[in-house]
Formats: sequence, structure tokens, C-alpha cells
Amino acid sequence: MEPSCVQFLENKTVLVTGASGFLAKVFVERVLRLQPNLKRLYLLVRASDNKAAKQRLHNEVFEKDLFRVLRKNVGDERLNALISEKVVPVPGDISLNNMGLSDSNLLQDMMQEIDIIVNSAATTRFDERYDVALGINTLGPLNILNFAKKCVKPQLLLHVSTAYVCGKRSGLILEKPFAMGETLNGKNKVDIDAEMRLVDQKLKQLKKLGYSEEETKQAMKDLGLQRAKLYGWPNTYVFTKAMGEMLLGYCRESMPIVIIRPTIITSTFSDPFPGWVEGIKTIDSVIVSLGKGLLKCFLVDHMAVCDLIPVDMVANAMIVTAAEHSRESGSHTIYHVGSSYRNPVMYKQIYEILNRFFMESPLLGRNGLPIVPNVTILSTMASFRVYTSLRYKLPLQILRLLRLIFPSQLGEKYEVLNRRLNIAMRMVKLYKPYVIFKGMDL
Repeated sequence: MEPSCVQFLENKTVLVTGASGFLAKVFVERVLRLQPNLKRLYLLVRASDNKAAKQRLHNEVFEKDLFRVLRKNVGDERLNALISEKVVPVPGDISLNNMGLSDSNLLQDMMQEIDIIVNSAATTRFDERYDVALGINTLGPLNILNFAKKCVKPQLLLHVSTAYVCGKRSGLILEKPFAMGETLNGKNKVDIDAEMRLVDQKLKQLKKLGYSEEETKQAMKDLGLQRAKLYGWPNTYVFTKAMGEMLLGYCRESMPIVIIRPTIITSTFSDPFPGWVEGIKTIDSVIVSLGKGLLKCFLVDHMAVCDLIPVDMVANAMIVTAAEHSRESGSHTIYHVGSSYRNPVMYKQIYEILNRFFMESPLLGRNGLPIVPNVTILSTMASFRVYTSLRYKLPLQILRLLRLIFPSQLGEKYEVLNRRLNIAMRMVKLYKPYVIFKGMDL
């Protein structure tokens, strides 16, 4: 990284939302390690109060192995002193006005001091409840923008979105902002206020009908997917992220805004060390299901490019773009952060690597024996439907009838087959837009 970008952070006060998230942790570690002369780092997490926020940051951020290089470089005592001196825990919720801050003194201090605002808070579940996703991914950025406008000396609002807000476009995808109400399929305009009213009406209707919490949750998940597909987006996550971008662009006024759109974020490439990853994300759930032998078939275009980007490269891009665009009054800049254009990797290559890995280092089943993955790869929805009909649906219909005669012998076999079908259908439903994606980000 250019020294000027590191120098830019000196004596700056930065707010990071979603601070316990995967990308935010890497960004925070990188900032503290590269520029210990940072003035202050406000880290917003969901918590009941300051004490709970501090404890959550300690457990979920600073105690992670990610910080081992920084800890080794400066020692435990110095790192703890650095965190105590520079880091301010902020209990909040970006779906609320003023980010849900109840401490008026803390709020005033932040407004006086903050130079750079980094919004990495999001719910990334593809099929999240529509009310939850709207609150965090759509209204959240607007609440942060409104807060930024109240700050005395804001230089930049950096918002982390996703490259997949662009939908199923082919070829090179340009880095351009959404117009307010723009849709991917060109059908009507999406009215964000109307979407909020629809959610309120739906929740009232479900309550009136006596729906349980679980039934309400599923109904709101279904509503999100329906609304997303109505306007051309594949799932609730990217739809609500796109609407969040629209609000930022429409309401920004003179606030300098940079929107980062990363592709599929994976483990660190080199910094602070190779291979650090946390949790099961995006493509990881497919890999885990493959290794456990749960995935028997999958829909994927062998020749399609899987656009992966290491998390440390995304963090670097965030620092560089902040340094480049701060103080540009009224600017609205979009950056795609991906690998498909310069270093494309096809799903065929990924499958071969994974297959070889699990053959050499298999997971063990409940019986203690190695699990040997055996997956049928299908490249079109038509072939997938034929396969699932012959492999699962037809046998399930037969087993359903036979189970009435031999319930003790066939009950378990029916449940196993039905579970495998449900896993395959869920994976394909969620990942179809990505595994047959034809676009390339510049």
C-alpha cells in the first residue's frame, strides 16, 4: 500500500459500523497495525450498553487469532493500551435513527470528532426476513448518512455493498450508481416508501391472523424473495442492498460518498497472514455440504467464473479509496472489487481442487469412516429438474406409499432421501444467481 494512504489515516477519527463482522475486523486490524497514530476508532456493534459493547468487541474482535501479528509486534501490554486509548465501543443499531445511540454525550462527541464513516453493517442472508433486511440494508445506510450530515467535519462516507446488486448481467459490468427507483428488469419503479408500508401492513395482517413467531418469520422471508424477484433481483439480500445504494445516492446532497461493491469475499491472501477466515459464508456452505457428503447434486456452469476476492484486498481497497476521495464535496463514486477480469477462476477448477482436497483429507462420518464426496454436477436448470425428479422425487413418491405398509423399515430411508432433496433444492435456489453468473467486474 502507498505510504500516502497510510499517512492519510494519521490523526483521523473513524467510525466503523458492523464492527464485529468479518470484513470490519480485518479493516480494523489493518488500520491499527498500519497507523497507530490514528486519533480514535469508534466501533459500533449491537449491544445493550457500553459495557456489553466493550465485552463483545473484546470477545469477537480483539481476542481473535487475526490480531496475533499485531500482538506479537507490539506485545500484549502495548496492544491493550492502544485499544484502550484509541478504541471507543459504541452500542447501537443502524436500523434506528441516530444509529440507536441513547448516550447523548457519546453522540455529541462523535459528531464533533468523526472524519471518516465506514458502514460495513449488513445482514447477508440471501433469504433474510424482509422487515429485518429493509431495516439494516436499506434504511441503515440512510440513517448513517443522516448522522454523517450532523457531523462537524465529515470527509467521507464509505459504504460497503455487494457486486451482486447488478443482477444477472453479462459481460463487463460498469461501476455506476443506481437511480432512485431503478429496477433490473425495467418493470415499473421500486418505491421504497411503499415497500416499507407493505411490510407494516403484512406484519399487522399476520398478527391479526394469529401467526406464530416461526410462521411470521417464514412469511416475511417469502415476502422478501417475492418482492426481490418482482423487480429482477435474485434474493432479498441484494435487493435491499441495492435500495440502500439508491437512498445514499438520492439523499447525499454534498456528502462525499464512496460505495465499494466486493464480490465473494474469502480468507486473507497474505495480510496479516494467509488463510484467516471466520464462520461459514456464501460459497463456504456449499463446500461444507460437499465435504460432509450432504450434497449429492448441484447446479453450476463449469465454465462460469467464480469471482472470489480475499478479504485483506477488500480492506486495502477501503483504505485507498477513503484516502483518494475524502473531501470531494458531492462526489458519488462506485468501485467494484473483484477478480473475474484480471484473474478469473472457473467453477470447474474450484470443483477439481475441492474434490482432490476431500479425497486426500476426508471428513469423518458418524461411524468414524471417511466421507467420500460423490456429487453430480448439472449445468442447466432443465437437467437439474430431470435429475431431481428421477433421483429423488419419483423414489420419494414410491417410498411414501410403501412407508404406509412398512413404516419401521422405510421411515428412516424416506427421511434421509427427503432431507437430501431439500438440501439440494435450497442450495440451488439460493446460489443459482451466482453459479451461472456471466458478468465480470472491472
